[in-house]
Amino acid sequence: MKPSGIITLLTDFSTQDAFVGIMKGVMLGINPRLQLVDLTHSVPPQAVLPGALILRSAVRYFPPGTLHVAVVDPGVGSDRRPLVIETEQGWLVGPDNGVLSLAADALGVRRAHHIENTGLLRYPVSQTFHGRDVFAPVAAHLSRGQALESVGQAVDTFARVALPVPTRTPTSVTGEVVHVDHFGNLVTNIDAQLLAAFRTPPLSVSIRGTTIAAPISSYASVPEGTLLSIIGSWGVLEIAVRGGSAATRLAAGVATPVAVAWETRH
Repeated sequence: MKPSGIITLLTDFSTQDAFVGIMKGVMLGINPRLQLVDLTHSVPPQAVLPGALILRSAVRYFPPGTLHVAVVDPGVGSDRRPLVIETEQGWLVGPDNGVLSLAADALGVRRAHHIENTGLLRYPVSQTFHGRDVFAPVAAHLSRGQALESVGQAVDTFARVALPVPTRTPTSVTGEVVHVDHFGNLVTNIDAQLLAAFRTPPLSVSIRGTTIAAPISSYASVPEGTLLSIIGSWGVLEIAVRGGSAATRLAAGVATPVAVAWETRH
């Protein structure tokens, strides 16, 4: 697999400061032909699980050979490893704290290497900005065909995030909110395949003492301001308000329980 010349970027840096632009400058200085794509720089600060979920949601839409750089790194400056994971579709570059793990599994893991080759880094290496001094230059070198073996020693395992698992009974599924998006939609860990396994449509969705109708087919099928449930673009159950914020309406957020109910069977 050859590098495509595309590098995506996901961080919790925001765009109010110059951090993202500086990373791009470092990469373009090594490979001026790069195409740089911003996935998001609005991951909640130091929130590894939301960063991992957002990264997983995006990587499958890029061509083979794409490099994905993800920097959500509360352990920067500690002994956590900088890592490159090679997958069936491309490479993931970032801290070994779980932020890469969901995307790696989605793309099919081939191998992982600890970034150790100091010749690929930017010096002096800051204790607080590995995005600039470690991950950006390594990704740029890989985009030019640098051999993965030259990055550092192969590793057998890497850190993984603990994604909550829904519980199921004969008449219900209980999960929780795992992400709140820009619109205030509550994204859950209850996927469409799990709901379909019941073979009949659910009766209702419940959250914070509020009962909502079963998932609808589109936002347009309900009036403005209606609280609704829907299978979103991630393929999981979401709770939303047409034209508003479910997070605000329900005072709900990450880890809020969500239950889906079916008719009691006799």
